Amino acid sequence: ADLDLGNYERFLDITLSSAHNITSGKIYEKVIKRERTGDYLGKTVQMIPHVTDAVQDWILQVAAQPTSKSPGAPHICLIELGGTVGDIESAVYLEALQQFQHRAGIENVCMIHVGLVPVMGVVGEQKTKPCQHSVKLLREAGIKPDFLFCRSEQPLHDETRAKLALFCQTPEDHVISLHDVANVYKVPLMLDEQNVGKLVLERLHLDVDGPTRTIKNGLPPSPAINTTTVDSSSPANLTDWRALAEKAEKISEDVVIGVVGKYTGLQDSYLSVIKSLKHASIDAGVRLVIEWIEASDLEPNQRTHAPERYDSAWKRLKECNGILCPGGFGDRGIEGKALCARYCRETNTPYFGICLGLQTAVISYCRDVLGLEDANSAEFDPSANTQCCVFMPEVSTTAMGGTMRLGSRVTIIKDPDSLAYKLYGGQPVVYERHRHRYEVNPQLVPQLEAAGMRF
Repeated sequence: ADLDLGNYERFLDITLSSAHNITSGKIYEKVIKRERTGDYLGKTVQMIPHVTDAVQDWILQVAAQPTSKSPGAPHICLIELGGTVGDIESAVYLEALQQFQHRAGIENVCMIHVGLVPVMGVVGEQKTKPCQHSVKLLREAGIKPDFLFCRSEQPLHDETRAKLALFCQTPEDHVISLHDVANVYKVPLMLDEQNVGKLVLERLHLDVDGPTRTIKNGLPPSPAINTTTVDSSSPANLTDWRALAEKAEKISEDVVIGVVGKYTGLQDSYLSVIKSLKHASIDAGVRLVIEWIEASDLEPNQRTHAPERYDSAWKRLKECNGILCPGGFGDRGIEGKALCARYCRETNTPYFGICLGLQTAVISYCRDVLGLEDANSAEFDPSANTQCCVFMPEVSTTAMGGTMRLGSRVTIIKDPDSLAYKLYGGQPVVYERHRHRYEVNPQLVPQLEAAGMRF
């Protein structure tokens, strides 16, 4: 999965591990390491079977891993293959999946294809050719979809569903409408209305009629998924989810949050930030309005080079109810972020700095409060006399790839009167994911705390 991995975590309310994110880089690294250690006995390493086998092995390994919501091995493992059918990047994965059907048993694998059904012209005609063509390409790769999830602007017409069922050789009730809805939280409700959950369980021969579920046709390659009987709760209760979807629609009060970043032209760069803000806004009962502000437009030199952009950026910043300053790399826009942090501190505007946003907040504090005018981060000016942010001791100062502090780390909240302590419900110790390679200079911490900065 790609960026959608975070969506799965949020929608299912589970915590996944790095192993659940299967990438080509990880697969190739695994294959190369196996070749270097002699596992292939000197054979020529090829995409088939060595890479395709590595993909299948990884899937089986991940499928047996418990998640935060399942004490044992999960009974269903969802694998998303992104991209478009026919792309050269996904060819090896399609081959791996078609082999996997036979390795695991065709009765244990359910193939779902998401296809496009565009609406053409003012008459609203739904065209099935794009979906038919992609299914044709899938068949050429050895994969026959069990379900068609059809993305369209409008609900699928009965004749459209019948046509797709006929030409794609898929049961008509397995042709699912995924049309546009008012908010994304209605999508699970839409799937439930079309009995998708029950149909998928039937396809995988999972018995949900009685008080227990019997998982039949276990997978020989993975003992953790072999035949077993487990407790079964009642069918999924979507009452709370339905209330969430309705609440998201009824919100009328706006709150404007400015995102001061370096990559505002591509909002996917901040996808997790956006999702977090949206979730928080729904919980708070307000409608989120994001104001995208390019950090470099806040810098004084823009007043001369691009006065309109400079004036617009500061005007929009001052109209925000709060500011979020996300992460980034390189020194472009750093001064703009620091000026933003200074403005928020002096006007008592709520400011949330993540990674680079924290660095620039500390830089601003050192310069403006402590009077250390030459304060900077080792990331931007390694020769600065006052380095308020430095490399962490476990991080390489030369290699950039795979050298960040990653994953869940313990955070101790020392001050019971702090906002952080209240937001975490009075917990003195919390765990949060990290992704950074710099930290506030420990030598400056006592001086910063004495000046009022809390850690």
